[in-house]
Amino acid sequence: MSSKTKLFYGILVLIALLLPFQDFIYLVFAMKVFCFALFACAFNLMLGFTGLLSFGHAAFFGASAYITAYLCKEAGLSPEFGIALGVLGSGILGFLIGSLAIRRQGIYFAMVTLALSQMVYFLAVQLPFTGGEDGIQGVPRGMLFGLVDLKDDVSMYYFVLAVFLLGFALIVRTVHSPFGQVLKAIRENEPRAVSLGYDVDRFKLISFVISAALAGLAGSLKTLVFQLATLTDIHWHMSGEVVLMTLLGGMGTILGPVVGAGIVVGLQNYLANIGSWSTIATGFIFVICVLAFRRGVVGEIIHLFKKKS
Repeated sequence: MSSKTKLFYGILVLIALLLPFQDFIYLVFAMKVFCFALFACAFNLMLGFTGLLSFGHAAFFGASAYITAYLCKEAGLSPEFGIALGVLGSGILGFLIGSLAIRRQGIYFAMVTLALSQMVYFLAVQLPFTGGEDGIQGVPRGMLFGLVDLKDDVSMYYFVLAVFLLGFALIVRTVHSPFGQVLKAIRENEPRAVSLGYDVDRFKLISFVISAALAGLAGSLKTLVFQLATLTDIHWHMSGEVVLMTLLGGMGTILGPVVGAGIVVGLQNYLANIGSWSTIATGFIFVICVLAFRRGVVGEIIHLFKKKS
């Protein structure tokens, strides 16, 4: 990573740290952006860097959300244990679904992940502890490590920011590691990667599990921020939203999913006041973005800088 890139990231982190001291952006909105940005970054590890299109990532996001909500509300666990067990659950679910899905490629892989995700959604509807259509509401934020009261929005914001930065750093480290280079080789030319002696299925499965666990981490954070877990978190629409975030921001870029999540969540938040017209306005903006930024917003900016240099 170049010194300019490190400086740019440092400035972004500084802006995020100072966000609670301004009056323009609500902290709950900022926390929602960070949760979905982490979700999109986790998905991008699969699509952008491994070349696997999953239509079932809502299963990991929602499953972890339900696990954390139940453990924190009904079992009375502290938030760090609720999140940890939620991430563990989504990682195990990712291993089970990934073990089946990686046996197929292309659109067949996508359809398998969608089908298995719908099975998880069915379980969320039927199992008694999930609350059915009502979901799990009134989830307590609790005391982090028995020291920090997360009921305070500022404390909760800094916790969400810290977890997002750790997850983001893990993804950056993974992408730039030898493991990440193999993932890129699989994305570019899988038969050649096989001919070089790499166990492609094993690398795909590891990537799938890491992506599922990080998606679960995002779901657990979202549950604590809004203090509820609902069927929306695990519905296939959520999988579609994260695909849109990744493509809009820039597939295969580091910051693209973060920008894409900010755009989608921002449109949902600020266009909500115009009622049913919000769907039309959102669709119109998306069409403009797709036509103007074919590589995604961040992808086009990177391409522009490379072209000038």
